[in-house]
Amino acid sequence: MSGFGALPTGEIVERVEIAAHGLTARFLTLGAILQDLRLDGVQHPLVLGFDRLEGYLAHPDLYFGAMVGRYANRIGGARAPVGGQIVQLDANFRGRHLLHGGAAGSSRRNWRIRAVAADRVSLTDRLPDGHMGFPGNLEVEVGFSIAPGPVLRIDVRATGDAETLCNFAHHSYVNLSGRPTIADHRLRVAADSYLPVDDDLIPTGERRPVTGTPFDLRRGVTLIQGGPAGGFDHNFCLSDARGPIRPVAWLTAPDGGLTLTVETTEPGLQVYDGAMVAAGMPGLDGRPLAPHAGLALEPQLWPDAPNHPGFPPALLRPGEVYEQHTALAFTDMR
Repeated sequence: MSGFGALPTGEIVERVEIAAHGLTARFLTLGAILQDLRLDGVQHPLVLGFDRLEGYLAHPDLYFGAMVGRYANRIGGARAPVGGQIVQLDANFRGRHLLHGGAAGSSRRNWRIRAVAADRVSLTDRLPDGHMGFPGNLEVEVGFSIAPGPVLRIDVRATGDAETLCNFAHHSYVNLSGRPTIADHRLRVAADSYLPVDDDLIPTGERRPVTGTPFDLRRGVTLIQGGPAGGFDHNFCLSDARGPIRPVAWLTAPDGGLTLTVETTEPGLQVYDGAMVAAGMPGLDGRPLAPHAGLALEPQLWPDAPNHPGFPPALLRPGEVYEQHTALAFTDMR
């Protein structure tokens, strides 16, 4: 564990490294960020990030590697029913919607390291009552561990003292080839339907079958050539409720050698193709970033779920425990 820099408040951001089974991961207390991920024998980072704290402070809206919440993704109108009333949330997206828990959501907070070992680390945070408009104090813990495979496991647990909304997501952008973009990666997602969105990227409330659309990824498509004309920033409906962990998505490098399998308990997977990553920023190892430099695969509940009774519920009540489990499994066939 070592210091990574200081926030404008003077708080120190710590960095911790874990390694096992050929996989090495570095995490920051800021946002519980996965800063870097390396696989033995692969000469480039597998995720997007910055070498210095200044990069994260200058570009927080990219959410590189962060744990976003307390409600990941979007809530339309920044309003939602909670505890028998409509609560007003932070409108940090286009001036009228909530995105990733608000302008000071969990990705902007300096988490605390609870425990660390050679192959695992856990971080905690306490989101206070009224934070970004959400009711209730929320205690959250995320554990990262490396298992044989190699597999990076991400386990989230949260409890609150009042009825609130709870939906966290890990927001890494993956690039398996080390090339400037994810073009020619192949993506497959086990989803029969997806959520159409309006011009503000808020779900319309419809759940549409993928059959006959550019969103049919069940047999795989080649990025950026395949998919919808406007690119991917959509929720794929994996199930109607949280369930046992299972494989839901597969991303393969252009040469077919390296594959990422995403496993999760969650009913939704947000797929974002990184179109808004600006050109010219220096990433890890000084590599220049560009639009589509990485692909975000974010297991979570469905966006704007509190405002759509037919979507998986997002309420967390006192005495209940929110649990989410995700695994990023790497296979190297080179």
